[in-house]
Amino acid sequence: MELKIPELCLVVLVGASGSGKSTFARRHFAPTQVLSSDYFRGLVADDQNDQSASAAAFDVLHYVAGKRLDAGRTTVVDATNVRPADRAHLVRLAREHDVLPVAIVLDPPEEVCLARNAERPDRDFGPHVVRRHRAALRKSLKHLAKEGFRKVHVLREQSDVDSAVIVPERLLNNLRHETGPFDVIGDVHGCRAELEELLTELGYDLVRDAAGRAVDAVPPVGRRAAFVGDLVDRGPDTPGVLRLVMGMVDAGHAFAVCGNHEQKLVRALRGRDVQLKHGLAESLAQLAGESDEFRRAVERFCDGLVAHYVLDGGNLVLAHAGLPERYHGRASGRVRGFALYGDTTGETDEYGLPVRYPWANEYRGRATVLYGHTPTPEVEWVNNTLCLDTGVVFGGRLTALRYPEREVVSVPAHEVWYEPVRPLVAPEPERAPDVLALSDVTGRRAVDTTHRGRVAVGSEQAASALEVMSRFAVDPNDLLYLPPTMTPTATSRRPDVLEHPEDAFAEYRAAGVREVICEEKHMGSRAVVLVRRDSGVVHTRTGRPFFTGGVADELLARVRAAVTDADLWGRFDTDWLLIDAELLPWNAKAGGLIKDQYAAVGAAALGALSAASDVLAQAAARGVDVADLAARTGSRLSNAARYRDAYRHHLWPTEGLEGVRLAPFQLLAARGRTFYDRDHLWHLETLGGLRGELFTPTRHRVVNTADDAQVADAVRWWEELTAAGGEGVVVKPLANLTKGARGLVQPGVKVRGREYLRIVYGPDYTEPDNLARLRKRSVGAKRSLALREYALGLEALDRAARGEPLWRVHECVFAVLALESEPVDPRL
Repeated sequence: MELKIPELCLVVLVGASGSGKSTFARRHFAPTQVLSSDYFRGLVADDQNDQSASAAAFDVLHYVAGKRLDAGRTTVVDATNVRPADRAHLVRLAREHDVLPVAIVLDPPEEVCLARNAERPDRDFGPHVVRRHRAALRKSLKHLAKEGFRKVHVLREQSDVDSAVIVPERLLNNLRHETGPFDVIGDVHGCRAELEELLTELGYDLVRDAAGRAVDAVPPVGRRAAFVGDLVDRGPDTPGVLRLVMGMVDAGHAFAVCGNHEQKLVRALRGRDVQLKHGLAESLAQLAGESDEFRRAVERFCDGLVAHYVLDGGNLVLAHAGLPERYHGRASGRVRGFALYGDTTGETDEYGLPVRYPWANEYRGRATVLYGHTPTPEVEWVNNTLCLDTGVVFGGRLTALRYPEREVVSVPAHEVWYEPVRPLVAPEPERAPDVLALSDVTGRRAVDTTHRGRVAVGSEQAASALEVMSRFAVDPNDLLYLPPTMTPTATSRRPDVLEHPEDAFAEYRAAGVREVICEEKHMGSRAVVLVRRDSGVVHTRTGRPFFTGGVADELLARVRAAVTDADLWGRFDTDWLLIDAELLPWNAKAGGLIKDQYAAVGAAALGALSAASDVLAQAAARGVDVADLAARTGSRLSNAARYRDAYRHHLWPTEGLEGVRLAPFQLLAARGRTFYDRDHLWHLETLGGLRGELFTPTRHRVVNTADDAQVADAVRWWEELTAAGGEGVVVKPLANLTKGARGLVQPGVKVRGREYLRIVYGPDYTEPDNLARLRKRSVGAKRSLALREYALGLEALDRAARGEPLWRVHECVFAVLALESEPVDPRL
């Protein structure tokens, strides 16, 4: 007797005491899969029959079950579960974790249960308990499906129990065995001619019936098409699109997931009361000209579409509106709802349409997610996700992605078939160029960027940025750019260091970057210099002025004079320049921090440990065995001295501008142009023309990541720099802005020296136990933050260079500052 259950589910065993549930569970499931109420009573009360401990036992059982389901593991609950309230909690648990609940009911005759209990000395309760269980079960049996159980199996005869075989069934969304390659096609919306054109462009051979209608498309050998939903509505030929796609799916040449428009079409075809909006009326009118048989086939096809598919061993997910990782391969109404409709912020835009929450900006899954639903003018990779709806029905394009090649193929719309409520390319709001509004930056927001798509900013992040911006930042007219945070290289596996340049070279090599540049990392403070012919500002990476009054004026005067002498005004035909630099020394900006935090720690550590070493030496002289403690204390004293030396190396006295140095390393923008398309050698050479006592060069070298000799030479250079007290290097793609298979490549990673990292992690971080713990640090969140801030910074530069209104520039600048409030380890 086959008992079919979903491959991932919560199995609820139901039956009176003595019905054989535990025996059945041991026979059919692994011990780790079965959570027994008796066992958990024993855990919390040392007595598996202590009924007074049931509430606590079930609390723990439900907690463990939740953790297993969260990890995607089938779980079996072995308890009587004869009361609806007990089962309701388990059904809720399954829904909370988006898995299907299954009931297996064991209902042998009463005398069988009584006889089994009589054979067990730990079952000393009377027959009335079994009768009460069975009575409750009898009342429940016909309602189990209504309670939410997807499958219900009832075993009454012992022969059924003995012959039972558990058969896990693959979920409808599980196509992991389908490995591709695929051609994934965005929202078609009834645009048959464009679909035929795109399929032909992709190498498919169209098959037509006697009437000349496309009824199939034979793919190139080994490939298959996949559609992300919304085949119907709005366009000129919904029946033609359905006829073609249905034929492809039926022939095994394509897959298709359900879109929200297909779901609504099914309800309409079944005579349900639905609003004939958003192109549904057009589809129904077109289908009215088809045969009853075709309409019934359309209804069956659309109703049978699955909300999402997991393919290629879990490496590819298709869902109409996208899908966060926690929902991949799960089955519930919540998962289906997200796959069809996505998520919204709860707000509406100026067109009365819901504001979509940019879930992709927070996506960190390993699977590539391809989706549609929200039309965009261009496709853009965002955290390994790609929206393929490029608005063909609105006059845009019909787009496909070749997977796994990640090659985008598209064809233009033949015309605007349906006027959108919201323009495909939103018009800019009208306002005075220099007017800023609080509404631009408050609340939950999303900023569209050229190089990374939409970047989300939470309301709490915006509030934090508003506090800093309103109280401490420079004049908004002078705040055109904030640099991104910089991520360290991946944590090294070498026994004595946390960071090493070879790891940085390997990362870029893996990303397809052949040439990188290593730049000396100056131990100072990041500075953005806006220099105009008659004004300007030098500010920190959070928008605060470095200096005020006469010192600030003198600093800008020296920069302006150097720019004039180098003829950069004429060379770039501009009256302003924006420069990325490092301002030295560290104490020029961080004097208070150094005194209160670093120097205080160093002084306290050296004072206390020196005294402790003296006392231990005296104890040893008296014959007390303190050798181990003395050795540890001596090691800590040595670490404290290195800690003090590490931060002192980066300090020197300054008076006004006396002793202050500026190390410019990138020319960001000028009027009418940006420079992130120029390689870093160009930037260093251009800014190397700035002469004067104020300026200091940035030592550097270019490295071919595939050349072992060049890599080894760069490593030696890093070792020399850090041995001499330097902070380390920054490794960047030589070409500057670089995109790989997954979108933007990190613009730079820092590789800090062993001794410098004492300042960051503390004097004793090099002790083996501490290093082992620190190797578990995760840089993933920092890297995501860096890329988002980088994309926002580039967008700000583009907008400023084009002379766009100040509020458009500040939208990006503010978002960078807002993201800085994300809870990321500040030591990274």
